[in-house]
Amino acid sequence: MILLSHPTGNEFVREALAAFDRAGILGEFWTTISWNPEARIDRLFPQSVRDLFVRRSFSESVRSRTHTVPLREAIRLFAGAIGVTSKHETGAFSIDAVLRALDRKVAGRLRKIDNCDAIYAYEDGALQSFRAARDLGLKRIYDLPIGYWRVGQRIFAEEKEREPEWASTLTGTLDSAEKLGRKDDELRLATRVIVASTFTKQTLGDAPSTAKIDIVAYGAPPPISDVIRKSTGRLKVLFAGSLGQRKGLSYLLDAVEKLKGAVELTLLGRKAASGCAPLESAVRKHRWLPTLSHAGVLREMQSHDVLVLPSLFEGFGLVILEAMAQGTPVITTDHTAGPDVIENGTDGFIVPVRSAEAIAERLDLLASDPERLIAIKSMAKQKAASRGWAMYRQRLVEVAREVMAS
Repeated sequence: MILLSHPTGNEFVREALAAFDRAGILGEFWTTISWNPEARIDRLFPQSVRDLFVRRSFSESVRSRTHTVPLREAIRLFAGAIGVTSKHETGAFSIDAVLRALDRKVAGRLRKIDNCDAIYAYEDGALQSFRAARDLGLKRIYDLPIGYWRVGQRIFAEEKEREPEWASTLTGTLDSAEKLGRKDDELRLATRVIVASTFTKQTLGDAPSTAKIDIVAYGAPPPISDVIRKSTGRLKVLFAGSLGQRKGLSYLLDAVEKLKGAVELTLLGRKAASGCAPLESAVRKHRWLPTLSHAGVLREMQSHDVLVLPSLFEGFGLVILEAMAQGTPVITTDHTAGPDVIENGTDGFIVPVRSAEAIAERLDLLASDPERLIAIKSMAKQKAASRGWAMYRQRLVEVAREVMAS
């Protein structure tokens, strides 16, 4: 049986839980908040609070095996909702504090149960539980959702030189040496490492780990409609993700400026940092949606002509497949899962990192050739349909069974 630990339970965590649950190998799930939207208490909260917690709801089958450590995370969520943030990494209610508290609880739990064969945990939340699992002779499966930190630090240092006005949005540069050292310790303790893209695997070339690395690619959601939107008027361009320079946002903004009003840009996501002058200017100039439900995100994707994700350092970029599933092609870089998913020029485009010129060229091509845009939209939708979450669940179970049997 597997004990899976994650503080929030996002989309790929939900799919991992579903995979292990359906395969009959999920023992326990440890998280911070498990919300039951059908419970009577749910009706007592205003809609804004219910929207905040509904993202932490799980299937009844998973919920029956879920253990929670809610206090720090609940305070962090409520504080964030009113604009109060905890000090990065060291704050009592920072996401790092939430991760460490959950990790300690899981480590203690492992020492008390006797029906666990493996623990499945994620970056920054695995160290104490992996140490306990090692001492108990349990397998340790480590999920790395983003590239190896040393590669990221090199990219961020280069970017601070190239785009100094955007430096404050590179929040990964704020991580302490202690935190970065913990990441390496987690990798050393791993029995098996799971990544979602070829790019992430490549970044682990210099990592202090001898564990086998398996690529288990994320999946696409079903389309919300069979309709493929026909472009009318200006090309509608969408960016979805944290608004910051790790996502290469300045290069998209420069590309849009080069096209001089030929495209209409929507920015979907929260600001990675406050006080960044070009970012503050961008959210005033362009349509900005700080947050939406997942269903709302998919609707926005379908209502646009193209999604641009010019990331400098990514793990997968789940928005790539989410957009393609809605018939919205993607322009992205080879520092994402783009090369694993997209056939360049057929169902999307791969551009070099840090190239506003290349982004502008692809946008101009799509804006000036409506027939080709429709063809690429159709091919993107077909590609996503062939890469559903069922493939992810099947492959993940195969790897987990292999690890437990080894």
